[in-house]
Amino acid sequence: MLRSPFFYLLTFLFFFSCKEKTIAPAKVDLNREKALKLRDLGIENLQSKNYNGAFYNFNKSKLDFEILKDSANIVYNLIQMASIQQINGDYYGSKETLTEALPYVKKKDIYSVSINNFFGIADKELALYDDAIYYYKEAIKDAENNVSKFSPLNNIAVIYIEQKKYEKAIQILESILNESQISKQSKARVLDNLGFAYFKIGNTDKGLALMHEGLKIRNEIQDLYGIIGSNLHLVQYYSKTNIQKSNAYAVNAYEIATKLNSIDERLKALSFLISNDSKAQNAYAQKFIFLNDSIIKVRNNFKNKFARIKYDSKKEKDENQKLRLEKAENLIALKDAENERNIFIACFAVFFFLLVYLKKQYDNRNRIEKMKTAYDIETRIAKDIHDGLANDVFHAITYTQTQPLANESNKENLLQKLDNIYSRVRGISRENNDIDTGSNFASNLKEMLSTYNSTQTNVIINGVEKINWDSVEDLKKIAIQRVLHELMVNMKKHSEAPVVSIKFDANANALLIDYSDNGKGCEKSKIVKNGLQNMENRILSNKGTITFDTEPNKGFKVKITMPK
Repeated sequence: MLRSPFFYLLTFLFFFSCKEKTIAPAKVDLNREKALKLRDLGIENLQSKNYNGAFYNFNKSKLDFEILKDSANIVYNLIQMASIQQINGDYYGSKETLTEALPYVKKKDIYSVSINNFFGIADKELALYDDAIYYYKEAIKDAENNVSKFSPLNNIAVIYIEQKKYEKAIQILESILNESQISKQSKARVLDNLGFAYFKIGNTDKGLALMHEGLKIRNEIQDLYGIIGSNLHLVQYYSKTNIQKSNAYAVNAYEIATKLNSIDERLKALSFLISNDSKAQNAYAQKFIFLNDSIIKVRNNFKNKFARIKYDSKKEKDENQKLRLEKAENLIALKDAENERNIFIACFAVFFFLLVYLKKQYDNRNRIEKMKTAYDIETRIAKDIHDGLANDVFHAITYTQTQPLANESNKENLLQKLDNIYSRVRGISRENNDIDTGSNFASNLKEMLSTYNSTQTNVIINGVEKINWDSVEDLKKIAIQRVLHELMVNMKKHSEAPVVSIKFDANANALLIDYSDNGKGCEKSKIVKNGLQNMENRILSNKGTITFDTEPNKGFKVKITMPK
C-alpha cells in the first residue's frame, strides 16, 4: 500500500490543497558554515590519506547540504566519497554512492563528466567492460572541450587493449596524439598505451620506440604512477626476448610502487618476477602471498567501515528528524487546541512526513542488503583465493625447494601444478563474472565444469554441445549454470569423488541433466545443511524439478528437469 503511485498522488494533492493553512514544523538549526567546515575537514583528511575520517566528514557534510538543498555541494561530497571507496577497492560501494548523486546532476553539468568517468573506472575494475565503455562515452558527450575528452578516450582504448581489440585502441590513441592541446602527462600516457598496442599486434620496433618515448616524458615530469605503468608494459615486451631487462623493469616498478604504497602495482610487478626469475621465485612468491592476504583484509575492513558510516549517519538523521516532527506536533497541538481544523492539518502533516520516513527506511534497508550481498561475494572470492590458491602456490614453491628441477619428470610435474593454479584462477574469475547467455553459453558452461578436473577428480561431461541452447530461456540458463556450479563446489568440499559424470539430454519439451559422483555421499537429512536447498529453490522458481539420491559411502546423484 505504501508503494501505490495513486496513493502518493492523492496524498500529495490533498496536502498541497491545505499547505496555505498548515503551520510549518520547527526550523532546522543547521547552517552553511558548519556544512562547509565539515567538507573542508574531509578534504584535509583525504590529502593526509585518513580515509575513514575523510569519508565520515564528507558524508556528514552531504547530509547537512541535503537539508540546505545545495545540490552542487551534495554532488561534490558524493564524488569525493566514491573516489575514497575506489582508492580502497570498494567498487560496488562507489557505484552506489555515485548513483545517489545522479538526481542532482543535469546533462552538461560541471560534475557529469567526473561521475560518468568514475562509473567507468569502477566497471573496468570489475571487468564489466561494455558498461565501462558506455559510461566513458557518456563522459565524452558531456565534455565541454576536447581536453576533457582525452582521459575517457584513453580509458576506452585501455579497455580495447584488455579485450585484445588492438586496432580499435590504436585508432583512438593516434587521434588523441594529433590534438595540439594535449598535456605532457596525457601525451606520455597515450604514447605508452599506443606502443603497447603496436607491440601486441606484432609491430615490435614501433611499439618499443613509442613506449620508450612515453617513459622518457614521464621521467622528465616525475609522473611516478605513470613510470610504474611504463615499466610494467616493458616487462611484458622483454619477457620473451631478454629476461634480464624484463626483470630490471619489474624491480623498478616494484620499488616505485613500494615508495607510493601502491599495493596493486606491487602485486603486478611481483607476479612478473615470479614468472621470470626461477632463482628468486620463492622469495617473490612469499611476498606476493603476504601482500595479497593483507590487502584483502584491509579492503574488506574499509568496505565494512564505509557501509557502517553511511548507515549510522542515515539512522541518526532519521532519528533527529523524527524527534523534530514529534516536537512540531506537540507545539501545534498546544497552540491550536481550539481550532480543530488546524489540529487536523498538523496531524496530516506529521502523517505525511512519517510516510516519507518509512519509505526512506525501506529504501535504506534494501541498499544495505545489496551492499551485504556484494560483500558476501567478495568474501567468498577472498576465501577461495586464501584457502585454495594460496595453498597451491605454497605447495608449488615447496616442490621447487625439495625437488631437483633439472629432472625432466619433476619439471613436467611443476608445470602441471602451475597449469592447475592457472585453471583455478580462471575458474574463480568465470564463477564471479556475469553469465553470458548468448552463443558462448555452452562452451563457457563446459569450461566452468572442466575447471574442477584435477589429479584427484576426473570430471566427465557428455552432451552439452548437443543441446539447442537458443531454445532455452536466459533465466533458465542462468539457473542451470548456478546450480551446476553449486553442485561442483559441494563435490569439491564434501564428496572427495574420484569420478564425476554430468550428462545433458533433451526431449521436445524439457532439458534433462543427470549428475552423479562416486564420492562419500551423505544422509538426505543433511542436504539442507550443505546448502543444496538453494539449488532446489532455483530450479523450482523456473518451474523445473530436482531430485537428490544419496546415502553415506554410496555416492551422490541429482536429476534435473527444466522445461524449455
